Order: sequence, then C-alpha cells, then structure tokens
Amino acid sequence: MIGRRTELGELTGALDRAAAGQAGVVLITGDAGVGKSRLVAELAATARDRGAAVLIGLCAELGEGMPYLPLTDALWTATRDPLVSPAERQALRDALDSRPVLARLLPDGGGQPAGGAADVAQQQLFGATLGLLGELSADRPVLLVLEDLHWADASTRHLLTFLSRVLQRERVCLVGTYRSDDLHRRHPLRPVVAELLRLPNVSGIELRPFGPEETADYLAALDGSPGGPGRSAEIARRVYDRSEGNPFYAAELFAAAQTGDDLPAVLADLLLSRLERLSEEAQQVVRVAAVAGRRVDDERVRQVSGLDEAAVGRALREIVSHRLLVPDGPDGYVFRHALLREAALTDLLPGEATRLHAAFAALLARDASAGVRGAAAELAHHSLQAHDLPGAFAASVRAGQEAEEMGAPVEAHEHYDQALSLWEAVPDPEAAAGMDRIQLSLSAVRASGRAGDVRRAVTRLRRLVDLVDPADVRMAALVRENLAYYLGDLDEDDESLAVARAALDLLPADPPTPERASLLATYVRTMLFKEQRSEIPEVAQEAIDVARASGAADAEASALTSLGLYRESREAASDLAELFVRARDLAIGAGNLQVALRAAFHIARTKFDRGDLAGAAEVADESVRFTLGKGLGWSRYGTTLRCMQFLIYYTTGEWDEAERLAAGFGIRVGRSIEAEVSSYALFLEVARGSDTVEERLRWLEPLWDDDWLISYIARSLAAEHALWHGDTGTALDHVAGALVHMDPHDTPNIRVAATAVWAHADRAVRARAAGDHAAERAAMERADEFVELARGSATLTPDGQTRAWLGVEGHAWLARVEAERARAYGDNDPALWRAVVKAFDYGFVYEMARSRWRLAEALVERGERAEAASEWERAVRDAERLGAAPLLRALGDLGARARLGSAGAVPADRSGPFDALTVREREVLRLVAEGRNNREIAAALFISPKTASVHVSNILAKLGVASRTQAAAVAHREGLAGGA
Repeated sequence: MIGRRTELGELTGALDRAAAGQAGVVLITGDAGVGKSRLVAELAATARDRGAAVLIGLCAELGEGMPYLPLTDALWTATRDPLVSPAERQALRDALDSRPVLARLLPDGGGQPAGGAADVAQQQLFGATLGLLGELSADRPVLLVLEDLHWADASTRHLLTFLSRVLQRERVCLVGTYRSDDLHRRHPLRPVVAELLRLPNVSGIELRPFGPEETADYLAALDGSPGGPGRSAEIARRVYDRSEGNPFYAAELFAAAQTGDDLPAVLADLLLSRLERLSEEAQQVVRVAAVAGRRVDDERVRQVSGLDEAAVGRALREIVSHRLLVPDGPDGYVFRHALLREAALTDLLPGEATRLHAAFAALLARDASAGVRGAAAELAHHSLQAHDLPGAFAASVRAGQEAEEMGAPVEAHEHYDQALSLWEAVPDPEAAAGMDRIQLSLSAVRASGRAGDVRRAVTRLRRLVDLVDPADVRMAALVRENLAYYLGDLDEDDESLAVARAALDLLPADPPTPERASLLATYVRTMLFKEQRSEIPEVAQEAIDVARASGAADAEASALTSLGLYRESREAASDLAELFVRARDLAIGAGNLQVALRAAFHIARTKFDRGDLAGAAEVADESVRFTLGKGLGWSRYGTTLRCMQFLIYYTTGEWDEAERLAAGFGIRVGRSIEAEVSSYALFLEVARGSDTVEERLRWLEPLWDDDWLISYIARSLAAEHALWHGDTGTALDHVAGALVHMDPHDTPNIRVAATAVWAHADRAVRARAAGDHAAERAAMERADEFVELARGSATLTPDGQTRAWLGVEGHAWLARVEAERARAYGDNDPALWRAVVKAFDYGFVYEMARSRWRLAEALVERGERAEAASEWERAVRDAERLGAAPLLRALGDLGARARLGSAGAVPADRSGPFDALTVREREVLRLVAEGRNNREIAAALFISPKTASVHVSNILAKLGVASRTQAAAVAHREGLAGGA
C-alpha cells in the first residue's frame, strides 16, 4: 500500500468504529486508475481477516438502465463467493429468502414483487436492505463496498443516500468509490456527493497521484525485486513523467517498458498495444467482453464470440495471465480497470460493434421472453446500440414496466421516455407497446410522479392536454384528472380546480363512469384546501353517487374521507369514525392502499381527538402493522400513522414503548418527510431532558422552514426545551418562527400560544419580584396577544364558521392558556389549574403531572399546603415513573422552597443527600464524579446512552443541583466518589 497508508488508516478506523456500533460511510474519489479499487481490495482483505462480512458490488456503464445493479452484484457474488464459508453463504441466502424483495433482485430470484403498490416497492427494497444489513451486522461487522458510483443508476444513488442517512447504530461500514474525472458539472452523482459529505457520519477520501519517490517504490514492488529494473532511477523518472503519478498508468507504462516498446503518451494507445499482443482468439474475447459491459460471464462470451468452449478457455487464460480481465465469482470476469474496456470499445469498427450488440440482444431476447429479471433493460441498451429500433422500443417499454414493479420509478421514466422518443421510428408501435401513445405517456407521468418529480409530470401532462384527441373525451378527461391531481400536490390549487372543472365539463353526467367519479373525488380533495368550501357537500355527494353507480369504490372512499373531514370542522358528528372505517374498507377492497391509509389515519385520529386513547391505540397499532406489511412505512399516510402511534403511547405515559418507536425515526435527516417523522421524537426527548435534543434540532433546522408541520412541532418543542432551561428569549424566538408558517385560525396555534404565555408569565413573575413594573406590564400585554390568538383559533374556522369540534386536547391546552394568563397577571388561581388537570384527565399522563406542578405552586401561594403537598407528590410519582427529568427538577425546586411532602425530589426530612437515589443512580453518580460522559457511563454499566442520560437527569433533580459538575462536587464531598 505504497503512498496509501494514511487513507487505509482512515478506512480501517471507519471499520473499527462500525465494529463498535457506530455506522459510517466513506466515499473514495480520484481519477481513473489512481488506485481506488486496489485500496478497497486491501480494506476488504483486512475486514475478512478481522472476521467481518464483506459485500462488494460493481456498477456498470449501462446508463440509467438497470436498477440496483451493484446491490444485486454484491449479494449474488457473496452467495457464491468461494472465500466465504458455506455456513456464511447459507446464512446470507436465508436472510435474503426472508426478504423476497431483495431475493428477487438475484438472477435466480424470479417471480413478481410481493404485495403493495408499485410506487412503494422502492421503499420496501430500501427497508429490506437496511434490515438485511442490520441482521448481518448483529453477528459480525459488515463492510459493504459499492464501486464505480459514477456509473450508478438513480435507484442506486437513492439507496446510497438512504443508507447514509439511516445507518446509525448498525455495525456497518459503507464504502463507495467514484471517478472524479468523470463527474462533469451536470453529472447526477455530483449533487448527491455534495449532499452526503455534509452528513456527520460521512467522510471523503481523495486519492491523489503518487509523487516521484512513491512511483519509484511502486514500480519496485511491481517488479518484485529490490534490485530489479523498477529501482532504476531513469525508468522510474520516465514512467513518473509519462504517468503523472497515476498508479494504473504507471503500471501499464512500466509493463510496456520491459519490452522496449516506444509507445505514444496517450494511454488509450498503450492499452490497445497490449491488447494487440494477444492472440486473435483472445482479442476477439476481449472485444466481446467490452461490448458486454464491465462484467461478463464466460458462457455469454462463448456464445457471442462464436468460439468453441476450448478456444474460449484458452483465450480467457491468456487474457487473465496478462491481467486484462480478472476472475469475479465462480463464472464471471471483470476488466481490471474500466479504461481497458473503454480502449477496446474505441477500437471496434462500427459494423463490428453493431454485430456484437445484436448478438447480445439476441441472447437477451430469450432471457427477456423467459421473464428473467433485468434482461429487458440490458436488451433495450444492446438493441439500441445495434440500431434495432423496434427491439429497443419494445424492450424499453417492458424495462419500464419491470422498473416500476421493482420500485425504481426514475429508471421506469427513463425507459418510457426512450420508448416515446422511438415512437415515430418503429412500425405499429401500439401493437409492440400494448398501448397507445397517450397511455404510454401516462405511464411515464405515473413513473415521474412516483419518483417525486411532480413538476416533470405536470409538464408532460400539460403537453398531453394539447395532444390528446378532443373526440376521445374519456382520455381527455383522464389526462386532465391526472393534471389536476398533480397540480394539487404542487399546491397550485386554483389551476387544479380549473383543470378539474374543465375535465368535468367534458364528461357527461349520464351515464355514470369511474372517470367522472375519480375527477369529482380529486376536485373535492383540492377544495378542502380552499377558503370557500361551501360546494364540498354537494360535490362530494355527487362523487359518491357516481362512484357507486359505476363501481369506482376507491373514488367513493376518497370522497367519503373528504366529506368526513369537511363535516368534522362544522358539526359535532358522532359517526365520523364509522364513516372513515367504511372509506378504509372500500379502498382496501379496491386495492387503493394510499386512500385506505388516509382513511385509517383519520379513524385513529378521530378517536384520539375524542379522548378514546385505547381505541386510538388499537386502530393505530393495527394500521401500522398493515402499513409495514405492505411496505408503505414511508408513504405519505404511512409516516403519519407511525407518528400517530408514537403520539398515542407518549400521551398514555407508556414512554418505554414510545422510545422504542422513536428509535426508528432517526436523527440524521435530509428530506422533509424524514424531518417530519424525526420531529415527533422531540415530544419525548424534551420531556425527558435528553441530551439528543440539541443534535436533533441541528438536523431539523435546515428543513423546518420547508414545511409548516415540521416548523410547528420542532420549534414549539424547542421553545419548551428553552423554557425548561429558563431561556425565555430563545423560547419566544422559536414561537415566532413557528407561527410564521401557520394560518391564524389553525388549531395547533393553541399549543404554541400556551408555550408563549408560559414564557411571558415567567417574565412577568420575575419582573414583579424585581419591582420592574414596566417589564411586568409589557409581559402581561404580550401574554394577552397570545391568549387572543388561542381563543380565536379555538372558535373560528378560516371562512368564519363556528368551529364545531376542537378535540379534548385542544380544550385542555386552551384551559392552560387561561391559567398561564392568570399567572402572568399575578393571580395564580388554583381553580384554573384544577380545570387544566381535569381537562388533561382523559389519560394524558405527562401533561396532568405538569399541570399538578403548577397547581401545587398556586396552592402554596394561597397557603393551602395540605392540598399542595398532595398534588405535588402525585406529580413527583408520575414524573419519576416517566423519567421526566426537567419536570422533576422543577418539582424539586418547588419542594425545596415550600418544604413539601416526603416522597419528593428534594425531601426536607432526609438524613443524607443520597437517600433519594436508587442503587443504579448511585452507580451512575460515581461515574459522573469520575468525569465520565453518558456514552462512557452506558458502556461501563451495559445500558444505553439514552438510559444513562435519564439517570443523570434524575440525579440532578433529586440532588437539587443544576449541573453534572455540581453533582460530582456533592459526590466527592459526601465520599461517594472513588468507590465510597
């Protein structure tokens, strides 16, 4: 490893950290031939020596044609790698068989994707990949290498991004390599790399060319003799000058120098000269292999080359001996470097290249007809290169369909787009595609929409509106319905409504049709987000009637859900849950899982809003199981259901289960949907005073202005976090930031307002105690502004109608707003705080305890000490059970000041400062006194860092101190440190 010790040290360090439970990603870049593959090969050998599982996959220069090729390559090779023991190969095969979405990637996988809609198959594959790596890494560390990412398809790039973001505690080291000289300004990998290198767990290594001394050492190593020609200063200097330190160039130049060849400086000429020294049979095999791709199996080489088996065997032995191809697995070969393949390709005559591509296409046509996964994508590539436009067209359509089934919508769109570009050039394209041009275009629209490229879908649909035959009113309406739907996704509500209306004008009301039912349902869906919504009941009912008459059950389900949401904002209806249940069941029966999940969420949410926490939990648990079973965990309503499930357990005080669920939310986020899910974990982390709060907020901050829900959850909880630390300024800054993105009439404003009034009440109390009447008056006036915001949000809808349903939690937060206002005005009324406790007494354990804290404080101020002690003790018991450290500290402060009770955080009648500590808390305190951080404490006591953090927070609360340093000082003073 001449000149690469530092880089290898960085890689082995990442491998060591992965083995210790800290997953990491390393991206290695450098010019072609600089030694990236050699470096990862050394890392792989080191990893195997240390007992790690090694998975290596190569990308191929097939454009965007074949999804997940390096993952397929890594898994397929590992299951047949002779360097891996039979038991390990079988373990990997078993793990793959338990995940059909991955097993079907393999050449012998076969079959169709299991269950679920095509647009979520990618989510299934990503989840299955993460699960596979987690399972493998439970037994031993895993090194996953993805080579030549500059040739990666879009799905592989998405998979790389996904794994880089979600791998955290798995014992996995992911290494990717790519050519820096191939990354032109518009290369699709460039923004991916730029994004990933900003992640804290991703590092980059740039391999630079050798210097003169390193080149000389390298040539000596290649020569294998310390005194051989590699040590010749003249040869080393000449090779260095011509190679400019590129190890691959240097090796080739050095090999040529041994024969005395005076080769030109252009590397391609050098490579071609080496190829020309091969026998004619070997040259023919190299040309065939070059056309096949970076990797080729010997059977296909034999079939396309036209040579018999013995001749192919001789040729391959010759090629391998010259180190042009190297064995890869039991029946395949790869070019030692991609430049060798490129040189061979450039030397092909045009007709020769066409004939070879046609030969491969003929082989692949048989595989594609037999349903071999991935054959259609390769067939499309080779057919196009062979100028077989009809073959390329038909294969592109089939490849697009396969890519959709595999959950690779980007590749599906590329294949459909290529087919559309060939439409005019092939005879009878409708027969070959099995659909007309508009239908194929809608397939491309569907693929780009599922890929998240909604704007591209809208652009294509706008063109289709002009292209579709006006006489075909059904197709014209279908195109416009799609356009209206996607415009709604882009929040272009006015245009969406206009397009939907225009489409409705095309379709006669009689006879009822599924197309009209879907149009009406899409129309109602968009109207929900408009201020004037008086038409909704009439249009929704029409959609339902048309859907029932035409058998469009999913359109009926969508319209029923929208109608239920409209009714909920205006009437205290008791049958909404049943309405949503009917919608869910209809959608499931129709196979529209996205509509089903939307309805399922509102079933659980309706029960939750009415205080039926047990019923909500039952529905949420069942729905999440259904969601994950169908691979929909990261779909729009899949994520919403998962967050609702977490929120229910948080509310009922089952915080261990809530923490288990939150562990799957992740901290390292980069997309809005990830940030939304991650933000929910802050409910628990802020309430427990976890040391992960700041880290999570750092990841969320770049994204919380992209989505009002992220801003609302993250910033309102950041405000609470600041208030627990006495920082009212930061808290109010977060409140202001959250409200910027919210409608003045949104009901979530009530909770944000409650936090703001808390902050201003704290300011008023401090100003009153200091005699600062101006500051006191200012705080009261600002509190009143937020009180009015809360009252307005509770009573009016955006169009001025009385809000019929607020929900039990909304009423509870409104009660807290009023109680905090009284505290701000110096009238801390126990009656108001009793009302708050009662309002949260539908099962919200934490908020009842937090309200009892304020109730106890108000009772103390009124001299009602007996009741104050009772409420205080109940709050302490709940806070201790929950591990709500900030609340415990506040209760401890109140207990110490008012000398309340005997079971509190800082009891007045204890004989020693540690009597309130549990045995485990004493152990933790000893380690705190030694200066250990939470991670070190966790390692010493075999607990998680989160659990260690909770113990430390509890200790601080029980000792009545504000910092770890003060706790350590108490431990030393009382002789607890040092094993006392």
